[in-house]
Amino acid sequence: MKIKLNGKEREAMPGESILELCKRENVPIPTFCYHQAFGGQGACRMCMVEVREEGQKEARLAAACTYLLNREAEVITESDRIQRIRRTIVMLLKRRAAGDPILKELADAYAAPDLEAVVTEPENCILCGLCIHACEEMGKSAIWSMFRGIDKRIATPYDEASDDCIGCAACARICPTHAISMEEKDSKRIIWNKSFELVACRRCGKEYATREEIEYLKERSDYGQENLCESCRKKTLAITVKNYI
Repeated sequence: MKIKLNGKEREAMPGESILELCKRENVPIPTFCYHQAFGGQGACRMCMVEVREEGQKEARLAAACTYLLNREAEVITESDRIQRIRRTIVMLLKRRAAGDPILKELADAYAAPDLEAVVTEPENCILCGLCIHACEEMGKSAIWSMFRGIDKRIATPYDEASDDCIGCAACARICPTHAISMEEKDSKRIIWNKSFELVACRRCGKEYATREEIEYLKERSDYGQENLCESCRKKTLAITVKNYI
């Protein structure tokens, strides 16, 4: 399927998103709420582009991460209109996460003016929702979005230690602005007001996961049965495959 991308003809696969096409063609588009594990959410709106499908007279705005290509179209990822939109979005996001280096870099790139910073909880949270998706992907719902409007934030129920949290830290690792606090000290991991005991890899000795996470994964699959960190697990698999061949 032919797609005109920034004036150049490209071949797109039916059903793929504009963002997926752009990534494959090495056309940069800024994103915050997108992750390849979950697909697009269309929450942060940083990936807005102009799209004009066959038969349409004028281009319309669309979020590249959620807009699926099913017929010939023309896509523009950079224009004065898009620049103005991204400048406004960066200006507002930077207000919530003034200390984040990625947002600072984007603010400089789009010449976004500074606004007075607001205090967020967690600090630097831009409400992209990736942490919630990561928690759900693990099969848990320990955190979610609470309240509405200017009071909206990500938290555990009543800001207390959640019984559902297994301390996997998937939420902290996926956060684009490093807003979720996690501390590891003395074989303990503290996250979301809860302390977890860390388990050491039986091969290299590195502390790599919480006991609750390992037990949970063992119940769901064979993963975790070896009590190996990800690096040692890959090495063991590589040796096994090599010996098999």
